[in-house]
Amino acid sequence: MSKLRLTLACWDYDRTRALADGRVRPEGIDLNVLPLHVEETFFRMLRNREFDVAEMSLSSYCVSLTRDDPAFVAIPVFPSRFFRHSCIFVSARSGIREPKDLGGKRVGVPEYQMTAPVWIRGILADEYGVDPAGVRYVTGGEEEPGRDEKLKLNLPPQFDVTPIGPDKTLSAMLADGEIDALHTARTPSTFYSRPDDVRRLFPDFVAVEKAYFRRTGIFPIMHVIAIRRSVYEANRWIAQSLFKAFCAAQQVTYDNLAVTSAMTSMLPWQVAAVEEARAELGADWWPYGFARNRAVLDTFLRYHHEQGLSPRRLDPEALFAAETFEAFKI
Repeated sequence: MSKLRLTLACWDYDRTRALADGRVRPEGIDLNVLPLHVEETFFRMLRNREFDVAEMSLSSYCVSLTRDDPAFVAIPVFPSRFFRHSCIFVSARSGIREPKDLGGKRVGVPEYQMTAPVWIRGILADEYGVDPAGVRYVTGGEEEPGRDEKLKLNLPPQFDVTPIGPDKTLSAMLADGEIDALHTARTPSTFYSRPDDVRRLFPDFVAVEKAYFRRTGIFPIMHVIAIRRSVYEANRWIAQSLFKAFCAAQQVTYDNLAVTSAMTSMLPWQVAAVEEARAELGADWWPYGFARNRAVLDTFLRYHHEQGLSPRRLDPEALFAAETFEAFKI
């Protein structure tokens, strides 16, 4: 019997590798997996809808839901999560010593609507009182000139967001002191090449992030898995089939990380890292599914609305295919 052939674009994560190599096969689906870098996947899916299923920025997905005739529907699979305190970089010339010093400064973001900066702005507001509207934002390529917002934005007037020049990069501007700080998902190259000019706002970020999790219970979600709505509407069963397969692939990684006779990664202290993750975040430290992630998603959706990216505050339940909220019981 023939299977439905779908193409999935997703980065080469350990938690999705069993889908890519065929150890896990979604029921009724012949899955063609393209291991693309996230920037390429997001651009091609959001601009041209090239894939049947794709990893997608949580923020971009939320923006798409506020448009007429939303193009995608997601399943509650979160291939990327990231504590983002480590991703706030400051220029040595900025005079910034602590978070409150960011007020009134000129801050770079590759795209204002990117998920990582949404989390960073929200955390800075909640934890340190930095008003997202009290900062001047500039957008553009971090390492290459010419990057634009993938989605056209219509922000409220209190948010000051302007593009950088066509020959500029945020990484160089940070080191040169042309911007005071950078909120980003990718470490700027000048952090390594010009260490006297660029530093992290939180040098001891691991301790800060652990304390943040203990206070809030939030392990920030960065990406979801999105299905082209036309594909989903024609085959509603694929939402549950894909969800089950992603969960099974993730379990392969959990099982492999539990093996201590030989390590699955090149991290010399992998065993200690796994034990620390369990102790800090619990045995299922990277949960999929809606119920366990509702509070994290609701916090993000509050930030998204407060920062002018969604005209109304979205409900977490509105993000996902209805078929993924419950399953049969025996």
